[in-house]
Amino acid sequence: MKRRSFIKTTALSTVAALSFAPMALAENPVLKIGFVGVTSGPAAAWGTSNQRSMETRAAWINETGGVTIGGTAYDVEIVSFDDQKDPKRAIAGMEQMAQAGIHYVVGPNVDDGAAAVRPVAEQNGIMYFPYAFPKELYTSPASNAVLGMVANYQSGPAIYKYLMQNNGIKTVAFVAANESDPLSQRDGGVEAANALGLQVVSSNVTYQVDTTDFTPVILPVIQTQPDLLVLSGVAPAAAPQLIRSARELGFTGLISTETAQDAGVLQEGAGQLANGFISVGGASTPELASDMMREFVDRYTKMFGEYNDESNTKVYALEYILETLKANPAAIENVEEFKTTMDTFEAPNPYMVGDAKLSYVGMSSFGQRRQVSVPLVVNVFNDGAFETLFVAQVD
Repeated sequence: MKRRSFIKTTALSTVAALSFAPMALAENPVLKIGFVGVTSGPAAAWGTSNQRSMETRAAWINETGGVTIGGTAYDVEIVSFDDQKDPKRAIAGMEQMAQAGIHYVVGPNVDDGAAAVRPVAEQNGIMYFPYAFPKELYTSPASNAVLGMVANYQSGPAIYKYLMQNNGIKTVAFVAANESDPLSQRDGGVEAANALGLQVVSSNVTYQVDTTDFTPVILPVIQTQPDLLVLSGVAPAAAPQLIRSARELGFTGLISTETAQDAGVLQEGAGQLANGFISVGGASTPELASDMMREFVDRYTKMFGEYNDESNTKVYALEYILETLKANPAAIENVEEFKTTMDTFEAPNPYMVGDAKLSYVGMSSFGQRRQVSVPLVVNVFNDGAFETLFVAQVD
């Protein structure tokens, strides 16, 4: 790979970026699970919710005696690397995981990073759980990546169809940052909208990621008078600025995105102007949440002083890894055993009420089971908090 020289020259500096979650001394052997993702910059909320969810759950597991796999109780240690949303750093982070003998990694959080680390993961026997949408990561011959959430090409059609049926929308416009992730999500959204019979009135307006004045970006879009304005792949820090600009320019239609958002950031950046904003939420609602999910939220909040609704989804990756290892202990050192187990794996879902199950899905989208099964929860923002708009399921 052309990036190998970068990795070699920066190995010493990047090793400092590895952070180890604090854990009490114990006699149990340690099972290390990695995280490589963005925890700084405009998209930091995406990766921060990953890392904090993993650290919260690991601390809880260790506090209660560890996780038993094949008759041995292990303490769980989370090894984290901030890739700063930079594919080169994501590669360096995954290289560090390989050097540490880690076979299971959560992340990266964006398309470029997830694609960049694929060769490192495949060459070093690492299963990784990205929050990125390119289908080629999850379709054969690729087999080491597992989608950790619902993809935009799964959530987008569900949102548009709901708004067509319940709000009577007929026209839609898209705006996206001039980066591969948002542009890919925009293209997927346009395709889904056309397939549903919506009229796409604008889809070619983009903005640079360092934009601070969104008025000239949004003005030509809202002049097309769409019923729905889609902020494709919008980063949490940019969402309130775009919403504020649209509303201050007089746009009264619906605004949505297929990416998860942070209620606190929306409230701080747009306040009541963000009311009615639709986004993909965490994989839980008050009606679906089990006692264990409520305890997770409580522990997370006490540990970090706040809670991100997206962690309702991000809590699942570590749980899937550990439960699959429990189902086949040979997978601890052999990811091929993990892959074999995925096809028939099923376990109780501890975070949902009723008889919900953990299982791997994705046959319709990828032709193989390379996606965790989590509910598609779509939220609407109102007065500083998310409310559930509807819940769906992906096969």
